[in-house]
Amino acid sequence: MSQPLSGLLHHERPIFAYGHPGRSGASLPACDVPAVDLQALWPAALLRDQPPALPEVSEPQVVRHYTRLSQWNMSIDTAMYPLGSCTMKYNPRIADLAAGLPAFADLHPYQPEEQLQGALLLLHELEQMLKALGGFSRVTLQPAAGAHGELCGLMMIRAYHADRGQARRKVLIPDTAHGTNPATCTLNGFTALELPTSAERGVLEPETVRAALDDEVAALMITNPNTLGLFETHIVEIAEMVHRAGGLVYMDGANFNAVMGKFRPGDIGVDAMHFNLHKTFATPHGGGGPGAGPVGVSAALEPFLPIPTVERVGERLRLDYDRPRSIGRLRSFWGNFLVLLRAWVYLREHGAEGLSRVSELAVLNANYLRVQLRALLHVPHPQHCMHEVVASDRDLRPLGLSTVDLAKRLIDYGFHPPTVYFPLVVPGALMVEPTETEAPETLDAFVAALAAIVEEAHSSPDLLRSAPHLAGVGRLDEARAARKPRLRYRPDPDPETP
Repeated sequence: MSQPLSGLLHHERPIFAYGHPGRSGASLPACDVPAVDLQALWPAALLRDQPPALPEVSEPQVVRHYTRLSQWNMSIDTAMYPLGSCTMKYNPRIADLAAGLPAFADLHPYQPEEQLQGALLLLHELEQMLKALGGFSRVTLQPAAGAHGELCGLMMIRAYHADRGQARRKVLIPDTAHGTNPATCTLNGFTALELPTSAERGVLEPETVRAALDDEVAALMITNPNTLGLFETHIVEIAEMVHRAGGLVYMDGANFNAVMGKFRPGDIGVDAMHFNLHKTFATPHGGGGPGAGPVGVSAALEPFLPIPTVERVGERLRLDYDRPRSIGRLRSFWGNFLVLLRAWVYLREHGAEGLSRVSELAVLNANYLRVQLRALLHVPHPQHCMHEVVASDRDLRPLGLSTVDLAKRLIDYGFHPPTVYFPLVVPGALMVEPTETEAPETLDAFVAALAAIVEEAHSSPDLLRSAPHLAGVGRLDEARAARKPRLRYRPDPDPETP
């Protein structure tokens, strides 16, 4: 039996703990085919000496075990999820409804093109909408995530320089970049050179870029709006400067949800940008996917798009694999089709005017929080922000408390912790992104929770140090969990490992 904590909240042990020999959750008919000798069919090296140690449990035990585990989950369907930069926004159910229609869900990628005209038309229309929104020449729908889109974009930039007989190896990246940016450079064989942003204004200054440019620079990789929630106000001048030096501009579009319908990166010289569909257009996020990170490109990079592309020929659509300068395939088949379908639904539902309004509300909500947070916590860049606002634990440190103490205590108030200790340019950072889907009442409740915690920090600091108190598990040893993870059940675990 599970061990009740309080009320109906339960501890939950591994399902193996509930098993007993002979217990079963299924009844199978007697075998009606001849028995075979497995040792005669399979090499001895592939056969087990002992049967697998699977739990023998009843159906109610299985259902209750997994249902209880599901109740431990915090999700955007449960409450506000203010993870800065990850943009955890509510996903409209209409998109799931469309993705579940048999005409889409039952498609098989090996069906011939003539049977897939509806699906190809949807992909073609999605590309056209993303092109228009970003101001790009073409868009590939192949990448399976935002970071995969970064990989795709830099692969095309590398191919572009190689096609011109150049072996440029440097990529300039501001210190406010997402952590995936330098990782993507390394995967592509580039050297990432970090550029400092202005300590006062929090953005990249043209003089900084000018001093770093030379004939080895392949690209500038910039997030805009950046991870401080600030718009890169010099982006036009900087893009022109990079182009004059023979480089290209990659824009990390992870925060594009703040500028939809207001700013088209392709119009000001951005050569490649990935769209995070889960962040910008509301498709499922996290858990390892499936996701999608389409990449828009300028005309200079169009020849290097991954294959296949979807092309219209008269009234028909076809998949084009005949692109000699393509970087090749990035993913099986045509990408994560049902995720792309959800984004198509979102775009069609909102239209151009609605998308612009989405950005306005995302920025309005972030600034609504920014103004109220300034009364509670140190906000290092208190000027008008875009989609998110970054506070710090500067005023908590004299009390012997830190950002993680505050974040853990938020769990007791019913809120998922915001992003902590990022961006790295803000010591003790607490990054909050409310998104456009939260109502003012929810934002007020979040601020009230923070206000109560800040008051506790002065009156009862141990409440923060030992939080959370109302969760399924208490404060975990996160470093140990990361360094000594138990990824599968062992009957006799290491007693030193929790």
